[in-house]
Amino acid sequence: MINVTIENFDAEVVAASHQVPVLVDFWAPWCGPCKVIGPLLEKVEEEYAGRFKLVKIDSDQEQQLAQAFGIRSIPTCVLMVDGKPVDGFMGAVPESKIKEFLDKHVPSEAVREAEADAEDAQALAAAGDPQAALQKLLEALSVDPSNDDARYDYVKLLIENDLLEDAEAALAPKLTEIPRQLRFEALGQFLDAIKFVVTDDRGIWTPDQFDALIASNKRDFDTRLAKARVLMVGGDWTGAMDELLEIIMRDKAWGDAVPRKTFVAILELLTPPKPKANPADAGKAAGGIEVVGKVVAETDPQAQLVSAYRRKLSMALN
Repeated sequence: MINVTIENFDAEVVAASHQVPVLVDFWAPWCGPCKVIGPLLEKVEEEYAGRFKLVKIDSDQEQQLAQAFGIRSIPTCVLMVDGKPVDGFMGAVPESKIKEFLDKHVPSEAVREAEADAEDAQALAAAGDPQAALQKLLEALSVDPSNDDARYDYVKLLIENDLLEDAEAALAPKLTEIPRQLRFEALGQFLDAIKFVVTDDRGIWTPDQFDALIASNKRDFDTRLAKARVLMVGGDWTGAMDELLEIIMRDKAWGDAVPRKTFVAILELLTPPKPKANPADAGKAAGGIEVVGKVVAETDPQAQLVSAYRRKLSMALN
């Protein structure tokens, strides 16, 4: 349990909530019910062994924070996740209700174990040990099959290591969901492109062979799509998107809109992952309270590329 003030709010609550849920207990020394629920919250925090973090804010001493959260009575508890309030309760509720509340939002031990395995896998992959990384991700999914981040990383790493059948099997459950998640749809389109290159005679064609046919018929969309897939698998993402745009501009609905779907898939695969929160990188805390200086975000060239091609697609579709 930590006592929080305006000075340490951003680090101890906002930034910390990107790593683990933070339960904020607004209380005051004169409040009788606060003295009842306070020890219960501390007992539950100990029992949950790091699955959430408990902090206390004296609403009399920290009125700016209390006002920012709209506190009208105490005790009031607010749960923060990823820098934002997601739920809360008021009054001196019993221990069973506190646990019932927390269990709706706080990850189980199994989920935490799976997340730890997934983080280990990222480190192993970065260190050049894909087999160990794949094993870690498989362990994460066996513990928590609903961990979509681990599944995405697992399928992507399988594809990168030419384990295509395993990748298809691991991806299949996500492609039956309605609606599909865009990132899994993107992996599906990438697998389709790889299978085309592996099974179709044109998979080994040079760009000149494609261009000779296209020059004689600008609306030879099948050849354009084939070229785009070969370029995509070869890592020429912009070349692939440029070819797909030529199809989309001429016929948006051709081929069950596969060119558009493939273009969107490339954008998704190229989109840089969101950076994890860093306690040192702070701007505005929850409720709009200025805590420290604003962060100057550096422009990522790849993000710029994705943004530029999103605009091109938008123009082609309008």
